[in-house]
Amino acid sequence: MYIAVKGGEAAIRASQQLLDDRRRGDPAVPALQVPQIAQQLRLLVARVMAEASLYDTEGAALAVQQAQGDVTEAVFLLRAYRTTLPRLLHTRPLDLQRMQVARRVSAVFKDIPGGQVLGPSFDYTQRLLDFGLLHGAQPAASAPTPPMDAAHEPLPGALEALCAEGLIESGAGLDGDPEPPDITRDPPIYPLPRAARLQMLARADEGWLLGMGYSTQRGYAHTHPFAGEIKVGTVPVEIVPEELGFAIDIGEIEVTDCQMINQFTGGAGKPPQFTRGQGLVFGHGERKAMAMSLVDRALRADEFGDELTSPAQDGEFVLSHGDSVEASGFVQHLKLPHYVTFESELQLIRALRQEHAK
Repeated sequence: MYIAVKGGEAAIRASQQLLDDRRRGDPAVPALQVPQIAQQLRLLVARVMAEASLYDTEGAALAVQQAQGDVTEAVFLLRAYRTTLPRLLHTRPLDLQRMQVARRVSAVFKDIPGGQVLGPSFDYTQRLLDFGLLHGAQPAASAPTPPMDAAHEPLPGALEALCAEGLIESGAGLDGDPEPPDITRDPPIYPLPRAARLQMLARADEGWLLGMGYSTQRGYAHTHPFAGEIKVGTVPVEIVPEELGFAIDIGEIEVTDCQMINQFTGGAGKPPQFTRGQGLVFGHGERKAMAMSLVDRALRADEFGDELTSPAQDGEFVLSHGDSVEASGFVQHLKLPHYVTFESELQLIRALRQEHAK
């Protein structure tokens, strides 16, 4: 017989107090401050901003602290905060040609206009634990690095020459393209246009996207990808005030952009040329941008007449299960009381067992 536990409010308050105590940890250890998280856990903060679809480094750092480093919980907190913010205006599309690049690499060209810019990356490390950090070791002295937003002038795109030859599809939008839907205000109705798919991919769980993108590399989609260009940097944000009638910059945000090249032999009325998948995310998030670009191209299978054989090519499957907050809610709701439902199934099993024993 299942009975309800009394004194639930007091138990919940005690649970919340225990959570606060766990978050603080040993009082003898200095408390972690939000500015420290924002500055020293930049990649974690960037991931939270991307999946919450809100560019707010302080808010994301606060969410990380409050969630004790749980990414999904931090995303949930920041999304909830996002719903309280007014939408004052719309910005113009980001002009990635104006990016002040901190890192830019291409895997398909040895030499590219402006050169390869290695920038900050784990790619060139040995993945060995640096035990010196336990004792407050500081980085070795090096030449001063200019701020990201002043590193150098914008670099030309690595793929422009291929576009000029017609060897790769243009990445620019076409005149007459429909107005992109807003997935935060309009419920998705499948199949979604690419603009909506990209929005959902940009805030999808990184682990999910990584798995989907990896599946395409293992043969579960008809793609053969090359990393055409990956770049990280700051991009101006523009608005067009009604009283002015022309664009003005109101600030900058850090983003990661990945242009993935895929083979295409022609078909569906299109000539043989390379096609693209694109990934664009807040902050420094190369892994997610690359996975996003792989999945973006896989989801364009209908557009190019590719044979549909793989999960990564199924838009509804990929997009409806990639949201970390929704997925977490569905899984974690199983912790809530299900007394009545379980009791009914328990009685059913007992009745079936009695019938089976006859």
